[in-house]
Amino acid sequence: MQRQGQLAPDGTPARRAPQPRPAPRPVKERTGPGEYARQVRAELRKVAWPTRAEVINYSIIVLVALLVLMALIFGLDYVFGKAVFFLFKT
Repeated sequence: MQRQGQLAPDGTPARRAPQPRPAPRPVKERTGPGEYARQVRAELRKVAWPTRAEVINYSIIVLVALLVLMALIFGLDYVFGKAVFFLFKT
């Protein structure tokens, strides 16, 4: 019981130190839909948007990577499928 902090070393009930109360959080005012839309537009103006050439280039890279991984997974599935049929043929 002493390990859990319920009893002091002499066997008497242990006293817990009072927990300090957390500081109250400051109350934030809610923004309305209009203010929200203005803030969103302001943040979107800060975004560094890619050029059309960059979007096309990255899209091609993603599609090529997708095709390579798809071919790899298909090949592994085909090989393991043939191996399982070879092992369990009747």
